Amino acid sequence: MSSETHSLEPDLRSYIVSRTTQEDALLRELKTAAEEAGIPPIWISPEQAAMMQIVLRLSGARVVVEVGTLAGYSAIIMARALPKNGLVQTIELSDEHADFAEQWIAKSDVADQIEVLRGDGRAILPGLDAESADAAFIDADKAGYETYFRECMRIVRSGGVIMADNAFAFGQLLDQSVEEPNVQAIRAFNDTVAQEEQLQGVIVPIGDGCWLMVKR
Repeated sequence: MSSETHSLEPDLRSYIVSRTTQEDALLRELKTAAEEAGIPPIWISPEQAAMMQIVLRLSGARVVVEVGTLAGYSAIIMARALPKNGLVQTIELSDEHADFAEQWIAKSDVADQIEVLRGDGRAILPGLDAESADAAFIDADKAGYETYFRECMRIVRSGGVIMADNAFAFGQLLDQSVEEPNVQAIRAFNDTVAQEEQLQGVIVPIGDGCWLMVKR
């Protein structure tokens, strides 16, 4: 997850942020409560949230699969972009994080449009039907990205959207002196996506870099 857009010059980022719809009181309270509960204070930025909502609305998405719930911030964001009969199925490995997310999802205006699936994405994703989702968002452990991606390619319908966060590897993507496993995993993932002929994709330089892909 990315807490801010750090791929742009600070003045340009401030300009964009000042002209982007900001989070509401519920999301601000969620972030405060998450920090107080000891949950890592990382979530998509308001400008990335706006982009993702626009993409989901334009694509007519109704069912979204998310890998990596954490505090539930992005699940709420995405559910708000879906029609009233829409559904976000969000996968979370940590029971602590899932408990927190469910509490705050229940307080939201989209409580009946989000389902938290507890467990490892590697075990849960294979159980979802092929072409059963209109979109997917990957934002979990970086070592698992390629596995999650392959499953999402199966689950998302043709013409559907796949998004993946942290394409800039926490701002360390191009620093060849960094050999940290998560950074190396993102580099490998980026190369995999770029070579996938079933996709048209682009890295949007917002947040920590967000892959935006359409399944052909």
